[in-house]
Parts: sequence; C-alpha cells; structure tokens
Amino acid sequence: MVIRILQIIAAVGTILTGLYSLLKPAAITGFTGLSPVGGRGITEIRSILGGLFIGLGIAVLVLATREVYQALGIMYLAIAAVRLVSIFVDKSSVQSNWISLVVEIIFGIILVIPL
Repeated sequence: MVIRILQIIAAVGTILTGLYSLLKPAAITGFTGLSPVGGRGITEIRSILGGLFIGLGIAVLVLATREVYQALGIMYLAIAAVRLVSIFVDKSSVQSNWISLVVEIIFGIILVIPL
C-alpha cells in the first residue's frame, strides 16, 4: 500500500512538472538550464516538457497497470542515466542537475517496484 501511494505521488509529480512547464515555460530556466528562444522555443518546452510529462503522468493514473507504472519508472531511470553521464561529459556539475538526478532515481526506483 505504501509503495502504491509513493507511485501515485511520483505520477502526480510528473503531471505537476508538466503543468509548470506548460503554463510557465520561461520560468523553467532555473531548474532545467533551458532558455526558450522565441515562439518556437516556448512551443517546444510547452509540448515536450509540458505535454509529454502531463500525458505520461495521466496515463499512469488512468491505466493504473503495473506495466504502465514501470514504463514511467524506466523513463525516469533512463533520463537519470543519461544525465549522470552528461554531468561529467559536459562538465555540468551544478546543484540543479544533482537534485534532478536524485529525484529521477527515486521516482524511477519507486515506479519500477512491482506490487
């Protein structure tokens, strides 16, 4: 029961991240390092960081199968793996990257745990 609650929190966190990106694309610079350039950049942030994260989080809550939770978890773990390599390759060892990495690993592990 506790794991399922944590998984729901991770899905809701995914949706909230998407909503923030959708509604305030220029404000995400602080935690992503991305700066939208013109209308095209804003559209990309809204659609990918907004729409994709909202859609994935909603899919988990609506479909509510073990496989969908695990798919979202695998996505977070893949993002974490690429981020970890990138932190060293790109010399981007900044606090926001490490915070994102920790959250991605925690969400990923919670979501892939079978019930």
